[in-house]
Amino acid sequence: MANSTALHSNITQVSVNSNKNIETVRMALLILVVLCFCFFLYFLTIMLFVYFTTAHIRENTRYVLFVHMLINDTLYLVLGLTLLLTFLYVVYLPVLIYYFLVALSSTSFMVTPYNLAVMALERYVAICYPLRHAELCTPQRSHAAIAIIWAVGLIPNVADFIVLCASVETKYFSLNVISSTARLLKAPVQNTMRSVTLILSFGLVGLIIVYTYIRIMLVARKLGSGKSSAFTAGKTVMLHAFQLLLCMTAFSSHFTETYLKDYVTFLPITNFLLFMCLPRFLSPFIYGIRDEVFRKYIIKLHSSANTLG
Repeated sequence: MANSTALHSNITQVSVNSNKNIETVRMALLILVVLCFCFFLYFLTIMLFVYFTTAHIRENTRYVLFVHMLINDTLYLVLGLTLLLTFLYVVYLPVLIYYFLVALSSTSFMVTPYNLAVMALERYVAICYPLRHAELCTPQRSHAAIAIIWAVGLIPNVADFIVLCASVETKYFSLNVISSTARLLKAPVQNTMRSVTLILSFGLVGLIIVYTYIRIMLVARKLGSGKSSAFTAGKTVMLHAFQLLLCMTAFSSHFTETYLKDYVTFLPITNFLLFMCLPRFLSPFIYGIRDEVFRKYIIKLHSSANTLG
């Protein structure tokens, strides 16, 4: 009897220690996510300061779209982090508030590839139709394009909400639920709509980027100079393709959480860090370091800060 009690005590102690280790790892990952996000915000703040204090940058369609993408990615990360924390710490939210957060997050997620497609088209016009670039690519038109991007991103969520309303009773929206997308899937057609939207959106954006890259590189070959603006534009479009691939890694999180959830208890945080945060953390660094205009102003700001320090 004493041996049995001691064995039970040892098992309980091992279980407690294991839970403590898991919580420690989970907290370490959360701290890593928050630190990365803070660093991202710091870099974002510098780029926004450069954008809003430099008149000729604000008048450039390319930078208008780029800054829009940065702000949108920040919104997506804030929403994603909020939903992750409510899931990890089992916070109950009213269905309407939770649905609003999820819908805004999914719209923001889709806006990024749409924005990349418009940025690729802007480079295409600049290289293939240089005489019409100033006419077609104005700040006003870029703002209109951003509005259209958000409208297109919202359409699937509006359709999903209509289907959800038709599939549940009115009292469903007065319930409090934990953060889980499954709670909002009440009709099989919702999954189908989401899958079709993702496939069509990423497929179409991929085709636009490939088409614009091929056309730009054909112009670059005619010019025959490796330092021409066409070659530079081609490299920019290739970066858009790389960013699109990074965005598509988010699909991997669905499979890992489905098939590995019984083996890795802190998987949601790992997926959020690798598949949601990392692709968006890279965007400002890719442009901030590579783009001559932003690089010049960032170096100037840091030099001024060091001089004052």
